[in-house]
Amino acid sequence: MLLFSALQVKTKCCGTDSRRPATLPMQPLILASTSPYRRELLARLGLPFTVINPRTDESPLPGETPEALALRLAEAKARAVAGDHPDALIIGSDQVAFAAGRIYGKPGDHARAVEQLRALSGQTVDFFTALCLYNARTGQADVIGVPTQVTFRLLRDDDIENYLRREPAYDCAGSAKAEGLGIALLHSLRSDDPNALLGLPLIALCDMLRRQGIAVLA
Repeated sequence: MLLFSALQVKTKCCGTDSRRPATLPMQPLILASTSPYRRELLARLGLPFTVINPRTDESPLPGETPEALALRLAEAKARAVAGDHPDALIIGSDQVAFAAGRIYGKPGDHARAVEQLRALSGQTVDFFTALCLYNARTGQADVIGVPTQVTFRLLRDDDIENYLRREPAYDCAGSAKAEGLGIALLHSLRSDDPNALLGLPLIALCDMLRRQGIAVLA
């Protein structure tokens, strides 16, 4: 997403769907993230899951590329939860946005969001969304990265102010929500999975779950 997120606190079970048969996966499914966007995306699959904050240090390592950072953090988040849940399948994900050698994180406030959108006006931004499905029972980590290229329109200052007034995307890397009004700021986007830009590549996740014996459509 135009975004990223970490009291190891278990929250309520999410994502149940009354239309599914009343059967649970062979292993508990955990989303190692506090991101409401990832929670909403995972709920689309109709599988029961639990949300746990992974408490992961997201600082980059010296010389680490944006792609390597995202892949490392996705797996680190999943593994951080595994110690207390040794029988679970754990989903970790991380996203990095970068353009012209600069990494763009969540702006956090209006001034930084304006600064980001001015800098990204007319630019192409690479969003790299990393996904890990970690089987705590076997120690197997399935990790993949899904790139998305987003090109912003040329933005006037009043475009930026009007957008942020109506949709203050301060919790999104790049300062725009592509699933909302932020789409009006974009010229184009390219990805193998549109969900990757929102924070969780569901196509890749479905493949990973199948490899672990969980059929989403069962």
